[in-house]
Amino acid sequence: MSNSKSFSRRNFIAGAGLLVAGATLRVKGAGFSGWDDEPIIDIHQHTDYAGRTNAELFAHQKTMGVTNTILLPAGHDINYGSTNYGFSNGLQVHATSNEACYKIAQERPKEYMFGANEVPDVPNAIKEIEKYLKLGAPIIGESKFNVECDSPEMQDIYQLAQQYKVPVLMHFQYKIYNRGFERMYTMLEKYPKVNFIAHAQTWWAHIDKNYPNQNILYPTGKVTPGGLTDQLLSKYSNIWGDVSGGSGLRAMTRDEDFYKDFMTRHQDRLLYGSDCDDKVGTGKACTGWQAIQQIKKLAASKEIERKILYHNAKKLMRLDV
Repeated sequence: MSNSKSFSRRNFIAGAGLLVAGATLRVKGAGFSGWDDEPIIDIHQHTDYAGRTNAELFAHQKTMGVTNTILLPAGHDINYGSTNYGFSNGLQVHATSNEACYKIAQERPKEYMFGANEVPDVPNAIKEIEKYLKLGAPIIGESKFNVECDSPEMQDIYQLAQQYKVPVLMHFQYKIYNRGFERMYTMLEKYPKVNFIAHAQTWWAHIDKNYPNQNILYPTGKVTPGGLTDQLLSKYSNIWGDVSGGSGLRAMTRDEDFYKDFMTRHQDRLLYGSDCDDKVGTGKACTGWQAIQQIKKLAASKEIERKILYHNAKKLMRLDV
């Protein structure tokens, strides 16, 4: 854990703005026709996702109608248990490094921002993450590693997040990524000043109180209210839900009556992300586009829709977009 003195990200960026002007968070909109009235922040995308080129990524985001995108990097490739001995390198989707995301944000500062990430139990993990937080990363993640969610290494990351006042985005997947989801409440209590963004199969499957088999990552059918996910969002103010990916879309479509109420109750702590690897950006091929349509369909008001697609992310990460 770094011993550097805690200070505000905003103050740091203000002081170092001339050095990193291309990568700061002062994004004023992409300027594409029809977008400025209803901007969308995508908190969850990846570079080189399943072999997609940068040009294809840019076109994909534009087609979806996304105005601002946060690129979530992978840690270094390494043959560790935390990366399932290399199987999960690149976040298991060939996502690329901190530097790759940072470079795009420098080149296209009006549209792209970058996260900060590293395999939590490698030497100098905190130093690597801190390097990109100092450059202006508004988020740590995507943390998608085969470790316990309350392990000492992850707690070092939570402490860093607290120091820099940034959220941590975590991929919860039973027995493989951020294990011990049932204990996550202890981290919410231990680090009340840290905002945790939860994502993926185990998080979204647990909207259902009657979720008997955690090996089933994509449950179907009607949802019984009162699941662990719902409980965490109701009890703790420092946990947020990332609606991205197939798991997030499945949660929105399996029981629309339940999810409409769920969205209303948790409207202030749901965040839009795409996390899709297609090259189309629309229609049934694109889960990110489908998620936008579901949010618009199920939101009980325009205010709720805009919170999830834009305002919540802007507020949480203090983005000037």
